[in-house]
Amino acid sequence: ELANADPQTRGEYITRMADCEACHTAKGGAPWAGGRAFVLPFGTIYTPNITPDPETGIGKWTDAQFLNAVHKGIAPDGSRLYPAFPYASYSLMTDADVLAVKAYLFSLKPVKQANKGNTFGFPYNQRWLMGIWSAFFNKDQRFRPVPEQSPEWNRGAYLVEATGHCGECHTPRNLMQALNQRRKFAGGVAEGWNAYNITPDKISGIGDWSAAEITAYLAAGHARGRGVASGPMAEAV
Repeated sequence: ELANADPQTRGEYITRMADCEACHTAKGGAPWAGGRAFVLPFGTIYTPNITPDPETGIGKWTDAQFLNAVHKGIAPDGSRLYPAFPYASYSLMTDADVLAVKAYLFSLKPVKQANKGNTFGFPYNQRWLMGIWSAFFNKDQRFRPVPEQSPEWNRGAYLVEATGHCGECHTPRNLMQALNQRRKFAGGVAEGWNAYNITPDKISGIGDWSAAEITAYLAAGHARGRGVASGPMAEAV
């Protein structure tokens, strides 16, 4: 059904899956208007306003500029975005899905709210360095189905790797704060919370979870005998 849905409807599905509203909404603030603080080891970053307000939001962004930001981490003014915005994962999304997200965001109520400046000190406040980071850690390639795998597997891979960007929380990071793909999905840290191992390991991962248990956990944040989603995972649920 979603494959045949209009871009705005499909875009809403993707943005909800990606948990964009939670990241771009400050506690007690207007939805999607930004201002949520993410405290990192080298400073605090505040999420920007992504409502269609033409002055403080993304209301003047063209399709090409939106694609550049989501796939490459490059803002309309040419400045580099920090990978706290997971463009290295979003780069796997198709152009059509990214523009569907834009169509949905542009259907929202514009909110005039200026963005807050980050508190990074030198050298972390040098955005141009993110260009070097991207050269190493963002291939800027769209998802390519694996012919040897089933359509169900490939759709799951797209949802997990691209739109859901599960690895951004559940994969540990290297010294450059990029995902350590050698330990993919082995567990990470998100906003001070443990993001657990979601590999098919039967002891420390989810290898012995049933499909019904995984469905219940993702839909309601609880699977009997498995635990309750908390912190960022609760928001994602």
